[in-house]
Amino acid sequence: MLRLILAFLLLASPTAAEVYKTSAGPVNVEPVVEDLDTPWSVAFLPDGRLLITERDGNLLVVSAGGEKRRVARVPDVRARGQGGLFDIVPDPNYAQNKIVYLSYAEPVDGGDARTAVARARFDSASLQEFQVIFRQDPALGGGRHFGGRIIPDGKGNLFITTGDRGDREEAQETNHIGKIIRIRDDGSVPDDNPFIGDAMPDEVWSLGHRNPQGATLDENGQLWTVSHGARGGDEINRPEPGKNYGWPVISYGTHYSGGKIGVGTTSAGMEQPVWYWDPSIAPSGMMIYSGKLWPDWAGDIFVGSLKFDFISRLKRNGDQITSEEQLFLNEFTRIRDVREGPDGAIWFLSEGDDALYRVTPAE
Repeated sequence: MLRLILAFLLLASPTAAEVYKTSAGPVNVEPVVEDLDTPWSVAFLPDGRLLITERDGNLLVVSAGGEKRRVARVPDVRARGQGGLFDIVPDPNYAQNKIVYLSYAEPVDGGDARTAVARARFDSASLQEFQVIFRQDPALGGGRHFGGRIIPDGKGNLFITTGDRGDREEAQETNHIGKIIRIRDDGSVPDDNPFIGDAMPDEVWSLGHRNPQGATLDENGQLWTVSHGARGGDEINRPEPGKNYGWPVISYGTHYSGGKIGVGTTSAGMEQPVWYWDPSIAPSGMMIYSGKLWPDWAGDIFVGSLKFDFISRLKRNGDQITSEEQLFLNEFTRIRDVREGPDGAIWFLSEGDDALYRVTPAE
């Protein structure tokens, strides 16, 4: 573990940090990797290296010394609108099997695209034994609302978020659109999924999601997601098996035209969000913090804002959110991903700055 922590410290050392005030005291924020191209996701490998996706289709491996190299044999992606290469996640047993999972907008004949998830073995230079284990059905045109987060549950299953692809009514239909998906890490369906034998596809865990671009597990293994609303109505939810989270029947926002969405904010058989924003912050990456370096933040939720350029720290008390702190407001542009590193530091990708940053306590 000491070797791993020293590797990350070396990676973060070349540039001076800026100091910012927070509720837990002053923190250092330092750029670790710069000159990226629309970064979307970052992952940590056990040997101290990083993997970073760029939405146009590049997967980068970054050494502990900061050297960037492109990974070979990455799949073709539909880099149009919001589509492209999305999440990169190591398998929980990566140290033994070298398996990674990645999500992307997969091109389909005729100009359509769909959210797809693949697994591959990373040999330090390329993706080997590449296998697609999930394809969103149906594929649709347009370049919006792909979702794309992958969350291993540590029990051999993967949660995958999919958006409504800009066709909002599809989130209530019997398909993979606007759903949380749960599959085994080989693409098969777990026996305890909630819709097995129903009209809904067996892979579906929950439905009624607009565009969940952030997801994480809490200390009890419970899934949390954050979804884009329209004009207001961004939501944090705790998706449970078989439940309906309402889009587009209920919402705390309005259409971009100002028109009412669905029937209002409540409807029988549809779940309420744990938290919502109005106006919309355009949320993206999401993590729940362990408390390693900031005990006061243990269990809190961190969400990046693409629209208002801050990280939202949401104070969590069990299943409830009680307050919000806006970290680094207007200091960094379009926060796309937020992660906790192996040593407890907080890392985030700024899509607007094309950089990866690391946050640590200031002396």
